[in-house]
Formats: sequence, C-alpha cells, structure tokens
Amino acid sequence: MIHDGVDTSKRQFLTTAMTAVGAVGTGFIAVPFLAQMQPSAKAMAAGAPTEIDISKIETGQLLRVEWRGKPVWVLNRTPEVLKTLDTLDDKLSDPQSQESIQPEYINNAYRSIKPEILVTVGLCTHLGCSPTFRPEIAPNDLGPDWKGGFFCPCHGSWFDLAGRVYRGVPAPTNLDIPPHRYVTDTLIIIGEDVIMGEAAEEAEEAAEEAEEAAEEGANI
Repeated sequence: MIHDGVDTSKRQFLTTAMTAVGAVGTGFIAVPFLAQMQPSAKAMAAGAPTEIDISKIETGQLLRVEWRGKPVWVLNRTPEVLKTLDTLDDKLSDPQSQESIQPEYINNAYRSIKPEILVTVGLCTHLGCSPTFRPEIAPNDLGPDWKGGFFCPCHGSWFDLAGRVYRGVPAPTNLDIPPHRYVTDTLIIIGEDVIMGEAAEEAEEAAEEAEEAAEEGANI
C-alpha cells in the first residue's frame, strides 16, 4: 500500500531488517564482552595445584614442571649428593634455612620430605633468573669448590643441591621450597601443604562414616 508517495511495505521491510541486524550486532558485541568476563583456562589453572608422577625419575635426574607460572624442579638426589650436603655448612649463607622461604614441615638440611627428592622453585632469589643445573663436580668454569648444584649465569650466584645459597654471592636467600605433599610414594601435589592433605583425608573419612551411618539408619 502506498500513502502520499511512500511505500509502507518497503519501509516495514527495512525496519524489520534493521532490527534484525541490530539484534545480531548486539549479539556480536555481547559475546566478546561476556568472554572477557570469563576467566581464561590458563588463569583458572594458574593457582591450581600441580600433580607430578615421580615414578620414572631416575637417580640424579632433574624434572622441570610449572606451577603458578613458575618453574619447579624435582631432583632425585644420589646417596653421594646427600653425604656431600652435610659437609657444606661453612660455605653457605643460610645452611639451616632460617631466613628462607619453605614450609614448616621442611626443617632438615636436605630441605625435603623425603631425603632424596628435592622440590624447589627454579628461580634465583636475587633477580628471578633461572639457574642452570650443574651436577658435575669441580668443572673448569666453576673451580674446585663446586660440589654440584645450581648456578645462576646472570650474576653468578651459587646454590647447592638442596637449593641453599653460598656465601658471598648476590642471591640473599636459599631457593624457595613450595608447599607440597605426597599422595603416594610416587605422586606429589605441588601447591598443597601436608596439613591440607591430612585435613582433606579426615574430611573424606568423616563423610564416609556419615554415609554409612545414614545407610544403617535407613535399614532399621
């Protein structure tokens, strides 16, 4: 129908079409906006605990993983390394780790739950560089005092194979030890304390007991 030279059927079509385009356009705008409000998978995983299977780590081998965006090293130390650690106190800045970051349940010279397995953050405590793993004894570039350890090439800091810092180097403290616990003899969770694990186990046992009690009550 045409009124005063205006085709109202065309105007209605154009209005409907523009409304539809506007709705679609709103959809295209809304999706990215909503996506920005959702945390990314990487962000959600950044603070999550990390499980590590150490069953295949050979003696003397270093395993590198990531936790909260940081490198974490898991080292299976030899009996010879453990003996050497006991002889280095006079060369170290903080041999008892009294000024360093580590959980309360890590309170021995080996800085570990199990003597042979070291779990440490692989960042130098000076400026955050990542030291290199140098397990060899007295290499030419490090000299006769080197008994194996972690060497930071950025500014020359030395750490032994317990992550303890030597005296007279730029790094102020030992390498950090992250919270961690053993689920089994070969499965470690980084990011959970031993106490957290015990609390979780107790809660699970309590839930099982409550469920059993409920079933017994239903059978009476």
